[in-house]
Amino acid sequence: MSRIPNLNSPFLLGFDDIERALDRVTRATSDGYPPYNIERLRRTEAEPERLRITLAVAGFISDQLDITLEERQLVIRGRQVDEGERQYLHRGIAARQFQRAFLLAEGMDVLGADLKNGLLCVDLARPEPDRIVKKIGISVKD
Repeated sequence: MSRIPNLNSPFLLGFDDIERALDRVTRATSDGYPPYNIERLRRTEAEPERLRITLAVAGFISDQLDITLEERQLVIRGRQVDEGERQYLHRGIAARQFQRAFLLAEGMDVLGADLKNGLLCVDLARPEPDRIVKKIGISVKD
C-alpha cells in the first residue's frame, strides 16, 4: 500500500500545486498497457542529465501515435484501426487503443521522441536547479 504524505502541515506553505498533482496521480487508473520503463541517462559533455520513457508499442506506426504536453502532463496516445477486410483464422493480436499520462515537474522539457523496433522513446531534460540564497533584511519598528 502506498502512502501519500499529508501536505496540510503548517510548515509546508505554498504546496497546493503538489497536493493537487498527487491527487491527480492517485486518481489516474491504468490497465498496465502498454508496459513502459523510465530510466535516467547520465550527463555527457554534449547533453544534460535526461530521463527517458520507453513504451512497448509493437504493431503501432508513428501515424497511430500521438504525444502531447497538456499543462505539465505528458500524454501518449495510441490508436489502431481494425482492418475489416482481413479474415482471421485465429486472432491473438487485437487492434487496441491506449492512453498513458506522466505528470512532469515544473521546468521539465520534452526533447523529442523516437520510434524504433516497436519501442517508443521519449526523452526529457531534467532542469538544473538554481541554488538561490537571499538575505532578508529586518526592519526595526518601535
